[in-house]
Amino acid sequence: MSITDVLIVGAGPTGLALAIWLTKLGVAVRIIDKAATLATTTRALAVQARTLELYAQIGRLGDAVAARSAHLTGPNLWVGGTRRARLDFADVAVGMTAYPYIAILPQDEHEQLLVDRLCSLGVVVERGTRLESFVEDVEAASVRAVLQKGGGEEEEEEEEEEICEARYVAGCDGAHSDVRRIMGTGFPGDTYEQVFYVADIEATGPAMNGELHLCVDSHDFLGVIPLAGKQCARLIGIVTPPPPPSESSPASSSSSSSASTSPTPPHASTFEHVRGRAVDELKLQNIHVNWFTTYRAHHRVANRFRQGRALLLGDAAHIHSPAGGQGMNTGIGDAVNLAWKMAAVLDGRAPDSLLDTYEQERGRFARTLVDTTDRAFGFMTKRGWLAGWIRSAFAAYVMPVLFCFRAVRRRAFCGLSQFVLDYAGSALTGADAAAAAAAGGTVRAGERVPWVKIGGGGGGGGQDNHESLQHIEWQLHVYGTAREQLIVWCKANGMRLTVFEWVAEHASAGFTKDAAYLLRPDTYIALVDAEAEPRNIEQYFSERQICPSSK
Repeated sequence: MSITDVLIVGAGPTGLALAIWLTKLGVAVRIIDKAATLATTTRALAVQARTLELYAQIGRLGDAVAARSAHLTGPNLWVGGTRRARLDFADVAVGMTAYPYIAILPQDEHEQLLVDRLCSLGVVVERGTRLESFVEDVEAASVRAVLQKGGGEEEEEEEEEEICEARYVAGCDGAHSDVRRIMGTGFPGDTYEQVFYVADIEATGPAMNGELHLCVDSHDFLGVIPLAGKQCARLIGIVTPPPPPSESSPASSSSSSSASTSPTPPHASTFEHVRGRAVDELKLQNIHVNWFTTYRAHHRVANRFRQGRALLLGDAAHIHSPAGGQGMNTGIGDAVNLAWKMAAVLDGRAPDSLLDTYEQERGRFARTLVDTTDRAFGFMTKRGWLAGWIRSAFAAYVMPVLFCFRAVRRRAFCGLSQFVLDYAGSALTGADAAAAAAAGGTVRAGERVPWVKIGGGGGGGGQDNHESLQHIEWQLHVYGTAREQLIVWCKANGMRLTVFEWVAEHASAGFTKDAAYLLRPDTYIALVDAEAEPRNIEQYFSERQICPSSK
């Protein structure tokens, strides 16, 4: 029997991120995946700016992902075969983050980066291993899991059973989660009516220029997302109704039959069957299909994210439409949120109840995200002449006008990047001191700490106030002058204190001069104390029974 702190089931981006963060925090982990090998298809593509900021905590992993990615700053809108507008948010994004774009990196390459980083920390993914069952031992404060190794379709050896004892089990094993099944947790929601297709192609045409293109038609929808390599892109579209069957029609198209996958509806076996009018309206030519599949999208949220010592993350906890490229990023956010809490509990620096805040914070966000993406997805894909006419008119005439306003561009980027996510109302979010508002600050507890470039213009590189966030720990920021009592308290209690000289950029970002900002290990603001009094910091931790430092 093996013993570990956390058994992670599923080695996609969510499980890998959880393993990396926990290992960095000194937690012993095992990570298993039923697949014998790393997937080689592109699947998810978008890596949002907030994810890259979180990755920056792990030896500048954010920079490594960004260096291998295509960078998008907004879509080109096409209606009726005409490019109507480019909705660019670059001008507002540059001053908000070191990563002012949406990074496009195929999931297989993304996962390989995470696997390599995890290996460098001494942890190897145990592939070809699946979770058979687990039971919680309340007296031993642990979980006993039964694992099955080998025995897959391509495995010649017999299955080998192993018992693994862990303090916690983390289900990162996708929409068909074994962990969720064993927990007996419901997964309510629904399936979208439309069938969608995904195709990785090589082609020519004006939409193959390395930018994002969205074709909004009264009867169709198509997204063109650039991939690495000359004239390569991913197409995401709606399966159009097939023509009436004919006995003389050919069985399939030779250009794409080798790339098709098995889980496709019988009426959509090849790309040629589903290309729709939008492909022609975007003027794509000389199309060669490298990979093709169809699928139905779902929107579901688990009834519980935690049951005793078992927790759900990523697609095991919530799935939603692909609108906005949020799914994978949300799972990674789940992992970062949970990791520091697990580490604190396992180290005896916080009560087990701290883990309840994981569901409180991430469950609320997941339900909000499902609702938001559901409405956006419904608008983009709804059938019917009236819905199509409204959609086309909105894209052709309203969106270009709206994007003339800086506030709209800023809101669009903040939404896509997940900067709007906050934990206001969480048990871990302290009440803002009234003096903070009186002093003119707008940054509030529960929010992501705003990024500020110190000196020079926006964009990456150089010094910024996120540098200290590479340390996965509780810490304090002061913008202006730190009180002597606070400096002494931080030294005595082993808490990192970073003091920034007050500049106009800090005021523009919404900081209050000389206030103390208590930051959680996942870089969200726990408390804003305009008085910068050590007693307020101590009260925050004592009320929650958290010891911020192992010192």
